[in-house]
Amino acid sequence: MGAIVLGLTLLSLIIWLGLLCFWGQFWRTDQQLEIAETQLQSLPTVCAVIPARNEADLIPTTMRSLLLQDYPGIFDVFLVDDRSTDGTANFAEGVAHALDKAQQLHIIFGESLPAGWSGKLWAIEQGIQQAKTLSPDYFLLTDADIKHDVSNLRRLIAKAEKEELDLVSVMVRLRCEGSWEKFLIPAFVFFFQKLYPFRWVNNPKNQIAAAAGGCILIRAAALEQIGGIQVIRQTLIDDCALAKAVKGTKNQGRIWLGLSTLTRSLRPYPSLTTIWDMVARTAYTQLNYSPLLLLGTLIGMTLIYLVPPLALILGALIGNWAIALTGLSAWLLMTWAYLPTIRFYQCSFWLALSLPAIAFLYTLMTLDSAVRHWQGRGGAWKGRVYPVL
Repeated sequence: MGAIVLGLTLLSLIIWLGLLCFWGQFWRTDQQLEIAETQLQSLPTVCAVIPARNEADLIPTTMRSLLLQDYPGIFDVFLVDDRSTDGTANFAEGVAHALDKAQQLHIIFGESLPAGWSGKLWAIEQGIQQAKTLSPDYFLLTDADIKHDVSNLRRLIAKAEKEELDLVSVMVRLRCEGSWEKFLIPAFVFFFQKLYPFRWVNNPKNQIAAAAGGCILIRAAALEQIGGIQVIRQTLIDDCALAKAVKGTKNQGRIWLGLSTLTRSLRPYPSLTTIWDMVARTAYTQLNYSPLLLLGTLIGMTLIYLVPPLALILGALIGNWAIALTGLSAWLLMTWAYLPTIRFYQCSFWLALSLPAIAFLYTLMTLDSAVRHWQGRGGAWKGRVYPVL
């Protein structure tokens, strides 16, 4: 029994060494939009498209942050009200009038959701079709719960123009205020970067592609080249699907994904349930609804995150210091890998040591995501449930 435990613990240690040495330096947080220069070489026309469904609480802040951008070029905002019942459009319009920028805001009332589309993508498609009448050079696809720093659009455009990028996306700073947010939200970003190492995403020679749906700047010509939003109309993880479509074109579109220290998400996650639902909504989708991938994920998460602390405790209890020290080494490596994300979110150092417990909760969320799918409740969002198409 001791030999089996030692073997599993050694395997976990080797995996962590491999991840840290050969997996795209996923643990680093140096891919940041605000590091780049902001000098504009040109002033392309930009249209923002915001899908919104019952966002009256957050849309005033979001709209104000967009309409007050310091970008000196032509910039219009298209808000697609996806059949809201809380006056979302009225609140947005009120902000625009208060700022004397009503001419910049275009309200679109969404049509009925057709078969084969997710609600968000159908709203975005309607916004893009209306925005095309202004012949923009870029589309800014953003969510209704994002507070944009005043310089965000200028930085995005400067990045895209200087590096000749077809798509620039930032993982905005997620809200991390409550106890559950501090415990679980930084890990969400950590796991995302582990799945899609930003350095690999930003390398045109690497096939890995990803984006963060809260803030995507895409060149209009690139969107046209891939066939428009309709090519990903059935996807729930639409941001990564869009990035994959752009990077996978025959011209090998150039994309960039990084973190933002200034642009923030306003979406609160005050309880374990709210975070759980957010993860469970698409976790099984990420696994392509495959029971085999689910099983592999459960085994992998157990081996990588849970075995080290359990081996340390077991080794100490039975006096097998080889097991205990190997488990401790693997635990320290994962803690060291998690520290940059913890620092980025200005959380306590001790949370880095809690990664095994955090990973255990995320593993349960992933399993629950599969159960919800099997029960016909998968992908539920804003009162809609999307079947596998």
